[in-house]
Amino acid sequence: MLPLPRKYRLALTLASLCFMTQAMAQDITGAGSTFAYPIYAKWAEAYRPVSGNGLNYQSIGSGGGIKQIKAKTVDFGATDMPLTKEDLERSHLVQWPMVVGGVVPVVNLAGIKPGQLKLSGSLLADIYLGKVKKWNDPEVAALNKGIPLPDQDILVVSRSDGSGTTFIFTNYLSKVSGDWKNQVGSNTSVRWPTGINGKGNEGVASYVRQQSGSIGYVEYAYALQNHMTHVAMKNQAGSFVQPDAKTFSAAAANGNWKAENGFYEILTDEPGKDSWPITGATFILMQQVQDNPENGKVALNFFDWAYRNGEKAALSLDYIPMPASVVKLVETEWKHSLKDASGKSVY
Repeated sequence: MLPLPRKYRLALTLASLCFMTQAMAQDITGAGSTFAYPIYAKWAEAYRPVSGNGLNYQSIGSGGGIKQIKAKTVDFGATDMPLTKEDLERSHLVQWPMVVGGVVPVVNLAGIKPGQLKLSGSLLADIYLGKVKKWNDPEVAALNKGIPLPDQDILVVSRSDGSGTTFIFTNYLSKVSGDWKNQVGSNTSVRWPTGINGKGNEGVASYVRQQSGSIGYVEYAYALQNHMTHVAMKNQAGSFVQPDAKTFSAAAANGNWKAENGFYEILTDEPGKDSWPITGATFILMQQVQDNPENGKVALNFFDWAYRNGEKAALSLDYIPMPASVVKLVETEWKHSLKDASGKSVY
């Protein structure tokens, strides 16, 4: 048989490589945090062209993400409420932080611009407790002199689903209000004293957009993308600050990340004149023993790529990337703790 001309051999080689790349490509599955969804979606979009691998992520709230990774129905779970060392050990999970971001109160008030309305933590708690019922209440007016506050009822909007955004929000309120701590507490889902509930960031945002006089809380990137009116918050140092990369970073600077406690860290109500008070990290959860080690390896490659190449995308959405020192600790933990059934590291 005569050999094929060189141009046809080259074409066949390229076709074979293309077929092999497609055959090797894998999609990984994850579920959980709505707080982190904007950055995971952006990273996944950028990662597919360079790896061939995709991410199928269900933005169902941290509570759902924790349930799914415990049930082993996804490759990873995502939560903004970190699990304690004891819970991680009991469920045979490994946990690490990916980025830091902020939760922001958002309002629908005619004539009020983003960042113009000022609230303190104790006042925000009293609004969500149903104690402060009007926008022109003396407590609100005292912080907002010169701003035309309407004689209008406050409609409180909160999350109905198990949510890490709710955990961060209620954790903050529990730190700044004894009444909130004693009557409601902090969790991914709580019994709200007043108002209406929406499912996910989308549900809260929809109610706030539609209802004049409403107040809700969403992840900051979501507020930005949907042109919502956020408020300025009084922090622990007494400064009124705006949500942005600078104030999230100031709060995150207080973090003390340790692998031995599962990187458990809460960043609400941190000290510092520039700290945004409702700041939190979002975390990844994976099974210690990978039933499908190939998928586990693909997932870790994605997170490794995100740490090393995703900083610009994160900052564009006002998330704060993890410091290189923390990334080094995380990747050491991957090698140590994530194994296949034979005990071999999958990273």
